[in-house]
Order: sequence, then structure tokens, then C-alpha cells
Amino acid sequence: MKKITIAIDGFSSTGKSTLAKQIAKKLGYVYVDTGAMYRAVTLYAMQNGFIDEFELNKTGLIESLSAIQLSFQFNSELGFGEMFLNGVNVEKQIRTLEVSGFVSQIAEISEVRSMLVKQQQQMGKDKGVVMDGRDIGTVVFPDAELKIFMNASPDVRAQRRFDELTEKGQLVSYDRVLENVLKRDHIDTSREDSPLVKANDAIEIDNSNLTREEQFHKVLELAEKEITKSL
Repeated sequence: MKKITIAIDGFSSTGKSTLAKQIAKKLGYVYVDTGAMYRAVTLYAMQNGFIDEFELNKTGLIESLSAIQLSFQFNSELGFGEMFLNGVNVEKQIRTLEVSGFVSQIAEISEVRSMLVKQQQQMGKDKGVVMDGRDIGTVVFPDAELKIFMNASPDVRAQRRFDELTEKGQLVSYDRVLENVLKRDHIDTSREDSPLVKANDAIEIDNSNLTREEQFHKVLELAEKEITKSL
């Protein structure tokens, strides 16, 4: 059966990764979490003194990009690839609110985007891939057969993120999470290099009032139609 490329873009905490994992598993496709790649670069910047509480040393980080090695290693128990930074599993570290607070600023850096986009395009060159992020359907794979754009109200997204973090034992406040969601929205949509926008041929899904199951079946139906069309 002919394979296609599925691009899932959208705002933070809209469940892009969860949906992408479900679709990839169902279709037997490769799943690539591009957000994890930007988060890993952010973690590297934090660990190596390029980020302090108030300032980001862009020049220092850019000069150190060649020292950053990223890879996904499949975890059979979880059913998806975990993020490794320079050979170390950083899947848990990159999901903290501290990393979330800086990841959009890291993603603004053109040199970082250029490096990661090249890696992402290489990962998906043979199709049969589900990739989620901010610019997959507009920059990474503008010719993707299926493009989905995820959206939901900021309040709903903040509550989802708050629940996720507290379930993991992180002590955070809802107000701080909401502030982070709104801040990321602003940075993601207003940056000069590859801002978050809906591709003209993308199908927008507002999942504010959808269950994960409803959302999954909706997108799976769209994917199956595109696969049939490509035969």
C-alpha cells in the first residue's frame, strides 16, 4: 500500500503528539515528535549556561549547535520513540514547565530551525511518517498529502497541561501554566522565521469539546481517504 506524509501542526497543548502517536500506531507509520527536538535543544541550552533566569545567550548556543546530537530511540513498552540528547534519555526532563518556558524562544532562532528542519526532512524522506509541530505543513513538508491544524481555547489547553504536569508530580499553579500557554502562543505566531500559521490546504480541528477518541477517528478517516486517493 502506498504511504503518505501526515503533518499535524497547531498550538501548544492541543494534543498533537497524542493524536500523532495514535495515528502512526494505527497505520504502522513512523512518528516524529518535532517539539521534543526543540525541547531537547532548550534543555541543552539550560544545562550549558546559555539560559539563565532572565537571558538567552543566542550567540553562544548557535556556536555550540554542532555539539548537539539528537535521536529517537524506540521504547517498545511505551510504543513510541523517546528523545535522546547526546546519548542520554531526556524524555522526562524536556517535559517540565521550565523547559516549556523557554522552548518558543529557542524555536525562534533561525540557525536552530534550519538544523532541525533538515533532520526532520531526512527522517520523513521515504513517507509513511506522522510528524507534529508548528511548521510541518508549511515548511518541513509543504507537499504533505494530509495536513491537520489543531486548535483549542487557551483555558482548555492550560487545564490539560496543568493536569498533565500535576499527574507527573510537578508542583505548578494553573495561572502559571495559562501564562505560559499565552506566552508561547504569542511567540509562536509572531516570530519572523516560520511562524505558526495554518497552511492553506490544512484541515483545522478545534478539539476544545472533542474527546481523544472522537478526534482520533476523525483524523484516521481523513488519513484513510488520502491513502486511498494516492493508490
